[in-house]
Amino acid sequence: MGVAIRPPEGTAGKAWPAILVGLFVAFGGILFGYDTGTIGGILAMPYWLREFTTTGEINPTTGLPVLLASQSSEIVSLLSAGTFFGALTAAPSCDYFGRRMGLIVSTGVFTFGVILQTAATKIPLFVAGRFFAGYGVGMISASIPLYQSETAPKWIRGTIVGSYQLAITIGLLLASVVDHSTGQRNDSGSYRIPIAVQFAWAIILVAGMLMLPETPRMFIKRGQPEKAAKSLSRLRRLDVAHPALQEELAEITANHEYEMSLGKATYLDCFKGNIGKRLATGCLLQALQQLTGVNFIFYYGTSYFTNSGIQNSFVVSMITSAVNVASTFPGLWMVEAWGRRPLLLFGAIGMAVWCVTDRHEPCFLSKKSIANVYTISHYSQFIVAGVGTGIGTANPVGQKALIAFVCIYIFFFACSWGPSAWVVTGEIFPLKVRAKALSMTTASNWLLNWAIAYATPYLVDDGPGDADLGSKVFFIWGSFCFICIFFVWAMIYETKGLSLEQVDELYAKVPQAWKSAGFVPTVSFQEVRVVEGDYRKASLADLETAAERKRSVGVSLSPVLVREFW
Repeated sequence: MGVAIRPPEGTAGKAWPAILVGLFVAFGGILFGYDTGTIGGILAMPYWLREFTTTGEINPTTGLPVLLASQSSEIVSLLSAGTFFGALTAAPSCDYFGRRMGLIVSTGVFTFGVILQTAATKIPLFVAGRFFAGYGVGMISASIPLYQSETAPKWIRGTIVGSYQLAITIGLLLASVVDHSTGQRNDSGSYRIPIAVQFAWAIILVAGMLMLPETPRMFIKRGQPEKAAKSLSRLRRLDVAHPALQEELAEITANHEYEMSLGKATYLDCFKGNIGKRLATGCLLQALQQLTGVNFIFYYGTSYFTNSGIQNSFVVSMITSAVNVASTFPGLWMVEAWGRRPLLLFGAIGMAVWCVTDRHEPCFLSKKSIANVYTISHYSQFIVAGVGTGIGTANPVGQKALIAFVCIYIFFFACSWGPSAWVVTGEIFPLKVRAKALSMTTASNWLLNWAIAYATPYLVDDGPGDADLGSKVFFIWGSFCFICIFFVWAMIYETKGLSLEQVDELYAKVPQAWKSAGFVPTVSFQEVRVVEGDYRKASLADLETAAERKRSVGVSLSPVLVREFW
């Protein structure tokens, strides 16, 4: 099976409005990627080093001032610290202002941080700007998958939410291009131009969001069904009285009523029952995405390649960013064609693209084939570590091999764990806690992002008290890939092709993740909500049985539901 732009046969309405809305909202990922990527180049710019460093030491290899590990750690990691708190703020912001206005507010915070960075001439103000820009990026990074998942049709939701990661990679590439263009300038424009370009991204995002609708699920959450119908009408290009639109909206409403009948949602509720299981899944998924080590390349890649003796390190960073962008495209196809679970397994296994049985027949990720490629899977990381350790600073063949293996490593990340982490976390939570839970999973991403950004200079550098690992740091990232395989097998449910409401049924009925692939939804929340009795005293299966009993004795529910809703 594959994924196409055309909706499944018999689907009412038009697909392109919701697709275009979701793809435009993904543009916010450019702010995320660009801000993340630009700092790596700035830290290697000669003018910036001369103006901002305070050590007085000179690097004998480059002839440039030396930036202490503590300084580079502070500058890079403060953005991640800001994003951690920003991600947690996204939940109350998106619930109070709405998904659409929440994104606009987030962009405003980000812009304030950009202003401070542009004006900075010393490290303290520059760091303050990094924090506020990060705060805004953190809010944006939690808000975008939330908006996308609540507006996208279920048959292409994975690709739309995955496009957020594509925008991030494009932002990283644009940052590399701009850094390369200005990096050798001998004035403040060398770093101010790359930073100020971010004003353009912010203006584009805010202008577009002012014209887009609020999500139908947000209006249902607020008790505004008429506005929800109008919003869904814009997204599906259907009249508000169309039966298909009424059916979709009624199911969203009934699911929300069922959830709220179980009690109001608090942060504590996010840790209880199968919602707690989903939260653990989302937080671990986002944490492991960072622990694969990909952001080491984009935060410190330019400096890392320079210190490895590679000439034109800015060009090499552009190449790795281009590979990152190009590799995300097949991931957007695979997330719907293969599903979330197989794609994440594929990425964790790494170098194994296709497995073969003993009879040489194709067998994608069978139990036997997983065992055969298990060791191979992590060689991409370990080869980078080995090559980088052994090449020295005057071995051009080894340097080319290092670049090649870094690019292979980026390919497997970008087509799998890059987009899929955002897809899975964007669709596994029920409406009543979705903003809260998604903010916490995103905060987990940024917490590990901060830890890696902060610790890496101390791990890699050779200064007093530093670990001097150099390329050996890839042994650490490679080891975490082992954990990723077991995590996906044990924790990731297959949610491909399910509506957000049907994902609730999946988690209620299927106790183990490895049994989720064949799940077929049978619950209609429209029927469940009219079953008499206390919701809190019955399981979803009990309520479904009661609804089926009513159907079997000839009770017609649809007219009741239509009158009740409209």
